[in-house]
Amino acid sequence: MQTEPLYLNVSDPQILEMSELFSDYVNYTQIRGERIEKVVEIYDSADAASGEDVLDETEATNVQKSVPTVHTGYTAWSRSYRLTAVCVLLLCVLLLIAITVLWVKYSNLNTEDRQLQTKYNTLTLERDQYQQEISEMNGLIGKLGWTFFSSSVYCKCTKKKTWNESRQECQRKGADLVIINSTAEQEFIGKYFGGTEFWIGLTDSDREGEFKWVDGTPLTTEFWWIREPNDYGQREDCVVTGFRNAMNNMSTWADVPCNYHAFGICEMKLLDGRHEGQKN
Repeated sequence: MQTEPLYLNVSDPQILEMSELFSDYVNYTQIRGERIEKVVEIYDSADAASGEDVLDETEATNVQKSVPTVHTGYTAWSRSYRLTAVCVLLLCVLLLIAITVLWVKYSNLNTEDRQLQTKYNTLTLERDQYQQEISEMNGLIGKLGWTFFSSSVYCKCTKKKTWNESRQECQRKGADLVIINSTAEQEFIGKYFGGTEFWIGLTDSDREGEFKWVDGTPLTTEFWWIREPNDYGQREDCVVTGFRNAMNNMSTWADVPCNYHAFGICEMKLLDGRHEGQKN
């Protein structure tokens, strides 16, 4: 069975009306679609522009944040560098001052050292000359029976005599009985005049127990033997050194009667003004 084709009468008013409606719908759809696409494009453009603005603002913000940081770091480094430079400069100035002071002191010390060396050389020369003079004097006075010690010359009396007689003999020689004022002098007397008793210039004849030297000075340095002085029999007013009962050359003094006979030791002071100081 064959189907017959359907033919529409386009001139029919209903069909024409429907055709116009369909055409209007299609046109409306196309126009709406174009509008939608434009709106989408506008929104896409707006979103892109907004994204770019946000990016630009973010980058600007980052740059603004980073720039002060760099500037602050540079400022701190600059200040630290300046402070370091100032400290180094101050240290250099202090070092220069210290070197200058040390140099001045060193120069002064060198000057003083040269002056002291000159004085030392002068004193050495004077000492050598003095020792030569002493040596020559010792030779001369040795021929006369005298011996030299410190600033005095000594000799012994030729015979055993009383204290007063021995003193008179010494005075005739321009001397007096020896005055012993130091340990060194006592040692010298003990070694040079040891082995026997000798009168020394010490007595308490004016007042018992108050010993004085022949020049009137009081006794200060003593070299008494044990239990001396004892004024045995209340008649011992003169002093000898080298007491026969003494067992050494230092503590050998003893008081004996002034009319006792012994050798005397005479002392002649060559330098009266310096005698006491050198002996002490």
